[in-house]
Amino acid sequence: MASYRICLLPGDGIGPEVIAQAERVLKALPLQAEFETADIGFGAYQKHGSPLPDNTLETIRRCDATLFGAVTTPPNIPGYFSPIIRLRKTFDLYANLRPCRSFPHASSRPGINMLIVRENTEDLYMGVERVEDDGNRAISEMIITRRGSERIIRKAFDLARQTGRKKVTVVHKANVLRETCGLFRKVALEIAPQYADIQMEEMLVDTCAMELVRAPQQFEVIVTTNLFGDILSDEASMLVGGLGVACSGNIGESAAIFEPVHGSAPKLVGTHQANPLATFLSLAMLLDYLGEELAEGLRHSVTNAFENNQLTEDLGGTLKTEQVTDYILRGLR
Repeated sequence: MASYRICLLPGDGIGPEVIAQAERVLKALPLQAEFETADIGFGAYQKHGSPLPDNTLETIRRCDATLFGAVTTPPNIPGYFSPIIRLRKTFDLYANLRPCRSFPHASSRPGINMLIVRENTEDLYMGVERVEDDGNRAISEMIITRRGSERIIRKAFDLARQTGRKKVTVVHKANVLRETCGLFRKVALEIAPQYADIQMEEMLVDTCAMELVRAPQQFEVIVTTNLFGDILSDEASMLVGGLGVACSGNIGESAAIFEPVHGSAPKLVGTHQANPLATFLSLAMLLDYLGEELAEGLRHSVTNAFENNQLTEDLGGTLKTEQVTDYILRGLR
């Protein structure tokens, strides 16, 4: 049996609460693993003077995979930066993966099983901004490269093939953003013929947003640029239960960080109402990344929680955070 070293980044708000529940699940699995915990977020800034201390980066480097909780991002604090964006840049986590599939629940539309593959390091999120005209004009640069486009589009086609999906939808706005999105589209059209077993379609981002509402069942894999992927993946999550079940992975060549999409939810801290299911589904993605078949058993237990209404209040249930974990653990046994 393989042995793993897993980094846990609890962070702020409900992050420590949901990561603690994920650690309970990890320790219950037949998995040889050691765990290292490191600081991140506003609490780390208050303690170390940085939301992403050097020691945290070193811990991530020596681990096989990382599970991240949530962070609080306070406005207008000197020296504070987004630690997750810095992590994506530091480890070149170029692919953001957001699976979106139906659950047996009133808040979830049926028949949805899509994967949104979002470029994670370029576009408007590179932070190349400036202010001109005495503060009356703000400019942000949208940067798309051939290299960035090639590797995310190949990742999308490879994942479609690996998961038995037959269609990749390339989403862009090349009719208006002719150079930036135009390059992304051009690269997709060059790569698609190399995957003869996968159908490629292209769609403008506004049309895609509309089609996600109208007929989300049509999508199998969506690949798009950073900003569009951020928006579309949050929209898609609301089709199957909301951010309480939205999981994600940030994948690079040498590192991978998995996280629930929800925020730090400071109002829920200490109430035992935090929903741990998105964290469990992110943990399942981490297990997939490690090549462990245990991931499917965990997903099955989450589905059972929906079927039997063993849920927290946000999903119409009555259980506390720890009670949901208790149910998941019984299912795993």
